Amino acid sequence: MPTFVIIGASLAGAKAAETLRAEGFDGRIVLVGEETERPYERPPLSKGYMLGKEPRDKAFVHDESWYAEHDVELMLGRRATNLDVAARTVTLDGVVELAYDKLLLATGSRVRTLSVAGAELSGVRYLRTVDEAETLLERLRAGNQVLVVGAGWIGLEVAAAAREHGCPVTVVELDSLPLRRVIGDEVAAVFRDLHVAHGVEFRFGVGIREFGGLGGRVTHAVLEDGTEVPTDLVVAGVGIRPATELAEAAGLAVDNGVVTDAALRTANPDVYACGDVASFEHPLIGERIRVEHWSNALNGGPAAARSMLGQAVSYDRVPYFFTDQYDLGMEYAGWAPQGSYDSVIFRGDVAGREFVAFWVKGGRVLAGMNVNVWDVQDDIQALVRAGFAGQPIDETRLSDPSIPLSSLLP
Repeated sequence: MPTFVIIGASLAGAKAAETLRAEGFDGRIVLVGEETERPYERPPLSKGYMLGKEPRDKAFVHDESWYAEHDVELMLGRRATNLDVAARTVTLDGVVELAYDKLLLATGSRVRTLSVAGAELSGVRYLRTVDEAETLLERLRAGNQVLVVGAGWIGLEVAAAAREHGCPVTVVELDSLPLRRVIGDEVAAVFRDLHVAHGVEFRFGVGIREFGGLGGRVTHAVLEDGTEVPTDLVVAGVGIRPATELAEAAGLAVDNGVVTDAALRTANPDVYACGDVASFEHPLIGERIRVEHWSNALNGGPAAARSMLGQAVSYDRVPYFFTDQYDLGMEYAGWAPQGSYDSVIFRGDVAGREFVAFWVKGGRVLAGMNVNVWDVQDDIQALVRAGFAGQPIDETRLSDPSIPLSSLLP
């Protein structure tokens, strides 16, 4: 009986196991995770759960009984410490050796931590696990004075949740605008103005020099310009890095993630990778990319599972993510890194935060974001697919909200 081992009891790993069974695989499936919680989704941690609007259990991918019912061996609180691709074995906790026929790396990513004096003080927190989210929720409900380090998606979502709990919030960001490197100046200003309107204070263009405390608890931050910001709770959202340690030790190619082809296969025919950790050849975009968002885990796990079963797979999903902050809901689809586009084209009411934005190069749509405008994601993704296929769009028509998006393509 063949054994398929999945390293990473994550959303990607759990969906891969689910797909293996759904596709008729009747061999042994072992799902290994470092955390003691069964697989869960991360978006609720900074969205519904952090707002106190969704129960903790809603984050879990499957009911607790699902794994036994589908004969999936769930090994939690276990760390994969060595991978021997020649012998086709993975070692857990430096002791238990587990043989496999096919192995999937769904190890995800790890938070980047602050390396300044005082970062070890109690009250300096990160958000990556359900336990961390639970602790933060308690602190927000207590009305702590919150300092958010980093104005990325996680930082802004935590800031929004903190304000909705009534906490005073200051956000420190090295750049000149939140999210500027991700979505550019034009749209980044929308998110700045949104948070300012809800009482968030931004400190742009400055970093953290150190944290000060009393009795082992953080009491303030000293910024690089010498100013002090009082705080009871620091939430650092300064990015993540792919968890590639196991792949590196095994001699697999790593380049901003575990290198795979479009079928999510590594150079070793028995090892695959998906989710945050995978740096894969994207057939549509035409380059190697790594996507850190929920939808990539949701869809990448099943794609990798089918590839492990020998099915023809070409993983070409349009990268997608979403956020909810205060009364703003947004969806983004596409791939438009800083410097890859010529301009941002808007349609709708930007000041009223009800619009669609498109990142365009030579008339080709590389990405689109709908803000408080709904039921247009399919059309946006069709425009993105056409854009990467080389088809330009009339930019005047693209900006005209009276013209349906669905009519812009033949």
